[in-house]
Amino acid sequence: MKIKWKKWMADYGLFLLVVICLVSIWEWVVRAGGVPSFILPSPSSIWRALVEHRDLLLGEHLPATLIEVLIGFGLSLAGGILFGVGMHFSNLLEKIFYPFLVISQTVPLIAISPIFILWFGYSIWSKVAVTFLIAFFPIVVSTYDGLKAGGDEYRELLRTMGAGRWMMFKKIQIPMALPSVLSGLKMAVVYSVTGATIGEWLGASEGLGYFSRRMSGNLQADAVFAAIFLLSIMGIVLFLTISFVENRLLRNVTRGR
Repeated sequence: MKIKWKKWMADYGLFLLVVICLVSIWEWVVRAGGVPSFILPSPSSIWRALVEHRDLLLGEHLPATLIEVLIGFGLSLAGGILFGVGMHFSNLLEKIFYPFLVISQTVPLIAISPIFILWFGYSIWSKVAVTFLIAFFPIVVSTYDGLKAGGDEYRELLRTMGAGRWMMFKKIQIPMALPSVLSGLKMAVVYSVTGATIGEWLGASEGLGYFSRRMSGNLQADAVFAAIFLLSIMGIVLFLTISFVENRLLRNVTRGR
C-alpha cells in the first residue's frame, strides 16, 4: 500500500500541487475584489453553496442526472458496439450508414434538443435521447476502427490453419480492437454527462443542468458553480470507472494470450 501511495504521488503529485495553487490564487483574486463574486464566485463560497443546497443537489438533482447518463450511455454502448460490428462485417451497411453517423455529429445539440423535447416531452427520455446521440458516435467509430486495424498477419496465420471468419473475429480481432473500443467508451461516458446537462438546460424539472439554469436565472453564481463542480466529479468518477475496467480487461486478455 505504501509503495502504491508513493507511485500515486509521483504520478499525480505535481497535478495536485498545481490545482492547490490555482484554487488559492482564485480565492485570493476574488476576495481582493479583482473579479466580482457574481461573475466568478470564490471556491469557499462555492463550497458554502454546495453545503447549503446539499439536500437538493445530492438527494434530488444528482441522482436524476446520473440516471439519465447511465441509461443514455448504456443504450449507446449496446447500440454502438452492435452497429460497429455490423459495419465491420457488412460493407453495404458501412456505405449506407457511416455518412449518416458523420452527419449526425454536424448538427449542433443545442438545435436538435428541442426536437427531442417535442417528441418525448419533458420526461427523462428527451435527456436520454440527447445523451445517446452524443455518446453513440465515438463508440461506433472506435469499435469499427478497432476491428479494421491491425492483425493481418495473425488472420493469415489462422486462415492457413483452417480457421473461419468467426474464429478469427473471436481470437484476433476482438482482443486487438479492445484498446480502441475502451478509449471510445472513456470519451463517450464523459460526453454523456455533457449531453444530459444540455438536455436538462433546455427542458427538465430536475437534474443538475436544470438546477444550474434555475440558479443562473436567480444570479446565484456560487450555486451554479456548485452544480458544475458535481458534474465534473461525476464525469471524473465515470471516466475512472471505465479506466479501471480497461486495465483489468486488457490485463486479463494479455494473460489469456
